[in-house]
Amino acid sequence: MREGSQRSSSLPSIPAWTHPHSVASAYDNGIMLYMRHLSKMELKVFKKLLNEHFLPDSLGFTWEQLDRASWAEMVHLLIEFLPGAQAWDVAQEILNRMNQRGLCSLAHTERMSILPTLEPLDFHLRKRPLSLTEEERDKIQEYKQRVVEETHPVWNNTMWPGNQADFLYSRVENHEAMLPCLFLPRRPQGRQPKTVVIHGIPGIGKTTLARKMMMQWARNEFYAHKFKFAFYFHCRELHRLGELSFSELIERQRLRPRALVSKVLSRPDQLLLLLDGFEELTSPLVTGPAGLMEDWNQKLPGSVLLSSLLSKRMLPEATLLIMVRPASWRGIKVLVKYPFHVVLTGFNRIEALNYLRLYFTSKTISNQAVDFAMKNSTLLSMCRVPVVCWVVCCCLRTQIQKMVDLTKACPNVTSVFVLYLANLFPTIFKKLPYGDYKKQLEGVCRLAAQGIWNLKSVFDKRDFQCVMVDETTIDNFLYVNILQKLEGQGDRYVFALFTFQEFFGALFYVLFSPRRMMYYHPLSHINIWNLITMSRERAMFGYQMGLFLFGLFNEECAGIAMRSFKCKLCLKNKLKAMKVITRLKDYEGYEYSQLFHCLWETREESFVKYVLLGYQKVSLKIKSQEDLQTSAFCLKHCGDLKKMELTLSRDFYKELWPSSADPSYGAQVEENEILFTWWQDICSVFETTEGLKVLAVTDSILEAPFMQIFTRALKQPHCKLLRLHLRYASHMLCEDLSCVLTENKHLRQLWIEHTRLAGEAMKFLCSALRSHHCLLQFVRLENCNLTGISCEGIAFALRHNKMLTHLSLAENNLRDAGSRHIWRAFKYLTCPLQRLVLRQCSLTSACCKYMTSALKNNKSLRSLDLSCNRLKDDGVILLCDALADADCNVSILELEWCGFTSYACHAIASMLGSHRKLMYLDLSKNVIGVSGILTLSLAFLSHRQGEDVILEKTSNDRVDMYTRLKGPEVEDGCLKIVQDWNS
Repeated sequence: MREGSQRSSSLPSIPAWTHPHSVASAYDNGIMLYMRHLSKMELKVFKKLLNEHFLPDSLGFTWEQLDRASWAEMVHLLIEFLPGAQAWDVAQEILNRMNQRGLCSLAHTERMSILPTLEPLDFHLRKRPLSLTEEERDKIQEYKQRVVEETHPVWNNTMWPGNQADFLYSRVENHEAMLPCLFLPRRPQGRQPKTVVIHGIPGIGKTTLARKMMMQWARNEFYAHKFKFAFYFHCRELHRLGELSFSELIERQRLRPRALVSKVLSRPDQLLLLLDGFEELTSPLVTGPAGLMEDWNQKLPGSVLLSSLLSKRMLPEATLLIMVRPASWRGIKVLVKYPFHVVLTGFNRIEALNYLRLYFTSKTISNQAVDFAMKNSTLLSMCRVPVVCWVVCCCLRTQIQKMVDLTKACPNVTSVFVLYLANLFPTIFKKLPYGDYKKQLEGVCRLAAQGIWNLKSVFDKRDFQCVMVDETTIDNFLYVNILQKLEGQGDRYVFALFTFQEFFGALFYVLFSPRRMMYYHPLSHINIWNLITMSRERAMFGYQMGLFLFGLFNEECAGIAMRSFKCKLCLKNKLKAMKVITRLKDYEGYEYSQLFHCLWETREESFVKYVLLGYQKVSLKIKSQEDLQTSAFCLKHCGDLKKMELTLSRDFYKELWPSSADPSYGAQVEENEILFTWWQDICSVFETTEGLKVLAVTDSILEAPFMQIFTRALKQPHCKLLRLHLRYASHMLCEDLSCVLTENKHLRQLWIEHTRLAGEAMKFLCSALRSHHCLLQFVRLENCNLTGISCEGIAFALRHNKMLTHLSLAENNLRDAGSRHIWRAFKYLTCPLQRLVLRQCSLTSACCKYMTSALKNNKSLRSLDLSCNRLKDDGVILLCDALADADCNVSILELEWCGFTSYACHAIASMLGSHRKLMYLDLSKNVIGVSGILTLSLAFLSHRQGEDVILEKTSNDRVDMYTRLKGPEVEDGCLKIVQDWNS
């Protein structure tokens, strides 16, 4: 909506706009996706050939219906009426006639891959169409006409995309493409999902989408060949109507007579049921099978009827489309079988900014608003709900008209909502005396807060009475559109925006309450914990209440709220929050993104610095610009940080890089510069936090500009990291990172795990290890898809490296040929290598002959791990013979799960007697039996006379043998042999 079209009243109504959505998710596991590449004309040709040559006349649908079908509906029709391989055979034949060779090849490939998993033919799908009289057809047509009449006004009021007044007109094609894809047949069975769940937060547009679908169906524009009947039900109707049968519920949709309803329900395979409004359920659903019913003519309570439909006990062949909030899904998911999920994401970043640009007619004002939003990622994130975006625009317009600086007028996001509501409250002030007004505001806030904690968003008169809110106050809040009355629900109400409920819930905990002994409503520690751990990614109910509470902790925002609402505030809960946050540092595995969101909303550096005092470890998952900005603000106040775990996920880059064809390309580039600044602030922590010694980067992708900033910070002389740990980070190993390994003079350890190292990445890494500027002492390259070829480069680097003491190549398929390169390099080692780990490297006894020669004259190696390799008896005997004769210093030997038997125990026993430097030996998970244990025990008794030997069966069914030794090199003063007792 543009600025000029706003009504002049100070009480603006809140439009229920539609939304864009996650289109890609509707394609997940879909079959024949290549059909979408046909142009409109090509698709029409495909339909004509299909209709003229392959579809029998008995199917009962017209060319008009076929002509209106989308590509996804055509795929559904093919699968539905041409079962098994026939659908692909026909599609290939038609595409071949159309000279679509590329698509024909794709169809052939898909046919071969999917045939083994296709579901057997359901013969009921080939029933003849339902036989209806002329009068019954007229009744159904009347029903469709009423659906159109009752639904169409909604689109006029909401400015549905397509009328060009709405900024979404450029997204119409994507929006229209989504609906038909909801019932696209899916892999692996090749059938349409019988239950589709549309997830979305409040206000995102689920109900609007459902109504749109009903209108399209009524106009024969939505799966006309499949769904002969469609019905939309809102849970509030089931609550209001009491006990009734499902057939009676259909009749209340004004489809009569009863005989026609019975005919309709006799063909549930042609039935589409849309279920909405689960947040308004007042009775719990029935989850036990004994309480579910299958008779559609039986009178049932609303909750039982709904549960029977969701579980498919009633009308199992019907198709369900369920519109649900995240909080409501928890209560119904136990009933729903094999659902297909689609998430409505609302406005993306670009669409929200475009909305801001088009809302204001003045380009200067538009630029002000856009610049303010781009620098406030939390605000921009909230704008993904279209109506919230509209609320923000209303507030910004008012402030800009006052000729004030937006950054001073709105110190944080919470203040934007305070100022919007401030425009509505003068009306409330006029209607209520000052003393009564404060009590009534407190009651409304109490109701909102209790609703958040109790997962409740629908309130009746009794709820208002419990918090002493009278009818006059309800009417006033209805008048200014803070509350809304539910249609056909009697005296039942919701906050017009769920965001309003979250805001007033937060306000409750800062209101000054003279009637209470402590003058405020205290939050418990567990409640504060919940508020700062509620996560949007986990779709927690009321997660924004935490943000608003911390926003009200900001003194400037609190001042604005006091002036706006004519009330006193008390910030004692701020002190409680400080205590809780200071204790969070003691919890392992806590992910800090939501906490940082809350702390950023305070905008008070002294507060943030105080509560983060003593935080030595931080784990961050950056999935959005909001995460990036809040982390940039908070990390610089973590002065005691020692370890940092960082994830920059793939989600972060979605729509980040616009094409130059985008009309807002210039502004997008400007916004990217803002993002780079925030990322630079995060990376600056590497050099400004002296105690930071460990940086772990997990499951991350750093595009070129982000990688340049990242590596530049790591190369700074004040960066004192000791360990860099990379997990699932294949895209990060580049030339810039290899320069870090040679230029950072403090870095001593490099851990790389679950990361594919090949080609250029391996080349850069080995080049760094060869450099005399590389000071790394500890290198782990575990589970990195290393091969024998990789080992050549590593071996060559070992010959030139001067510093390396620990090397682990565990869980790589090196095989004997690869390990041979490593062992041969031992002859030329110039580094003091003390520990080598070749655990689970697909080694056999064949590698031991190279190993033995390498060990003979090596003085530096102290620890060797060969566990989980099939060395067997021959290999272990070779190894032990070599150790027995070699003048080496190996004190730790790990041979867990190496596949040897008691036969090798004689060689082990002999080695124990002659190689006195061995301090730790792990033989667990090898089947040596009692004879092997006795052989080893006798070796102790004969070769280590005068020493205490302890043989015990431990609680985890292992035998530990200890012999007391003396020597400065042994930390625990004992030789330990570990072996499974049951073996």
